[in-house]
Amino acid sequence: MIEESVEFLKSRIGKVDVAVILGSGLGKLAYEVEEAVRIPYSQIPNFLRSTAPGHAGELVYGRVSGKYVLLMNGRFHMYEGYKPRDIVYPVEVMKMIGIKKLIVTNAAGGIKLSFKPGQLVFIKDIINLSFRNPLIGPNDEKVGPRFPDMSSPLSTAWIEKANDAIYESMKERLESGTYASMLGPSYETPAEIRMLRKIGADMVGMSTVPEIIKANHVGIETLGISCVTNMAAGVLPQPLSEKEVLEVANSVSKRFISIVKIIIEKTC
Repeated sequence: MIEESVEFLKSRIGKVDVAVILGSGLGKLAYEVEEAVRIPYSQIPNFLRSTAPGHAGELVYGRVSGKYVLLMNGRFHMYEGYKPRDIVYPVEVMKMIGIKKLIVTNAAGGIKLSFKPGQLVFIKDIINLSFRNPLIGPNDEKVGPRFPDMSSPLSTAWIEKANDAIYESMKERLESGTYASMLGPSYETPAEIRMLRKIGADMVGMSTVPEIIKANHVGIETLGISCVTNMAAGVLPQPLSEKEVLEVANSVSKRFISIVKIIIEKTC
């Protein structure tokens, strides 16, 4: 199956300096790509379909800040009914076509009380509270080890280089935090958020962790960025909504695009 996907993509794209997975409401970067080749997931052999709001469901290949990028404009989630192993299929395809660097992004709820809606935060570590792992099942040692090390799931060196580049261009640095992944699709309860805060989570969402685990498995260096689109349940006296998440992500899209472009230009 994977060879069929790889051969199809190799016939449509060239070299790739970095891949980017775009989260909910962050897809505007896909329209900043120069000389763009757009490939709907429905055309790629053995790819899943993206059904979540704010996920366009296409690969976009071209140039951003002088580098060749492959963007996933929309990802897959377990709450859509997909198996963890199938969700990370694109990451294994990325490895097979020679990609060595991956930027994963998401919209997240803010658990750390000092965070504000619209804030961009580097992911420094992860907590897998979906209790599902994409590596369960037979393992091919040619792809990655049976028991991959997860002591540094996100690249600390890349975060430092990225923050230096952001500071050089914008005179600021992004904070870093720990991202917890829940299964969804219901938002977390206030009690769950209190629990998450006690165990060290700063942001929470329903994605990203499976891709990070798979990227570590196949040896792709990974950088993660969360857009805090809302404060998590119980932090503010208001209900959570998908509309708010997409509106905030859209409102910070210009800043998000600027920062990702700097990272791509200076560190990839």
